[in-house]
Amino acid sequence: MSLKVLEEARGEWAVLRVSGEMDLVTSPAVRQHVHDAVAEGRRSLVLDLSEVLFCDSSGVGVLIASRRLMRSCAGQLRLILPAQGAVDGSHVNRVLAALGVRRLFDCYPDLAAATGHAAVAVPPGTTASSTVRPRTA
Repeated sequence: MSLKVLEEARGEWAVLRVSGEMDLVTSPAVRQHVHDAVAEGRRSLVLDLSEVLFCDSSGVGVLIASRRLMRSCAGQLRLILPAQGAVDGSHVNRVLAALGVRRLFDCYPDLAAATGHAAVAVPPGTTASSTVRPRTA
């Protein structure tokens, strides 16, 4: 399987919709899209990972590097990791939780929540469908 990245803008947010598999071969494409968004001056980025079917350590590395990049330019990164995505649940959500790095990311159940003014984050250790809470400034 391959990887597809679709770009769109939602107000101040650059949205990258990622689908397919994030592995050693395909993950650099995601990294490049993130770098391109930052080079274009975007400082608010959403990675929609709801349709990612597989993510290995290379993909996790790209997510962590993306977080580091966004923080270094005083930007913000949000991930969309729904409980029910990519057929039987968010694979990336499970991988990040198993590795203990999910807590590093601001995770949201859908695009509206990730880009809305009254956004709702999904707390670490829960799924998007079990518990949500408002984010405080």
